[in-house]
Amino acid sequence: MIKQLPISLQGARKDEARSQFAALCYRIRQGKLQILVVTSRKSKRWIMPKGWPMHAKTPEAAVLQEAWEEAGVRGRVTGGCLGVYSYAKEVGEDSVLPVLALLYPVEVKAKAKKYPEAGQRRRKWVSRKKAMKMVREPELRRMIRDFDPRPGLPDA
Repeated sequence: MIKQLPISLQGARKDEARSQFAALCYRIRQGKLQILVVTSRKSKRWIMPKGWPMHAKTPEAAVLQEAWEEAGVRGRVTGGCLGVYSYAKEVGEDSVLPVLALLYPVEVKAKAKKYPEAGQRRRKWVSRKKAMKMVREPELRRMIRDFDPRPGLPDA
């Protein structure tokens, strides 16, 4: 069981926070775990694919939709929510919105060259250790560190 780290609302009230669903996209290559990271559209920092809750869709279905739109991957959700991380979403030139992202594991089965946000983002397969260094959020780093779809799996 992964211990949830304290979350940060960046000084906002609880009713000002929003939630999103995020995909920890992974694959196993030559027995080693690889994590897919993508860039955000505006700041170009490395993130997990994520998005807002969708009407009439489960969190798992929303995660798969975001993985397709933002990273061009198809796969399956392989477990429940791994935990929650917080980040500040830029919503204007000088405004941020506190967001709580619920992270779900997605085993990638296929990767497309053409997908909805292909021209707006970069994507990259990296080792667990490299993914931890690339993302900014401490809670997300910890969930990546602790994620293991198969016990005893070596790092890439």
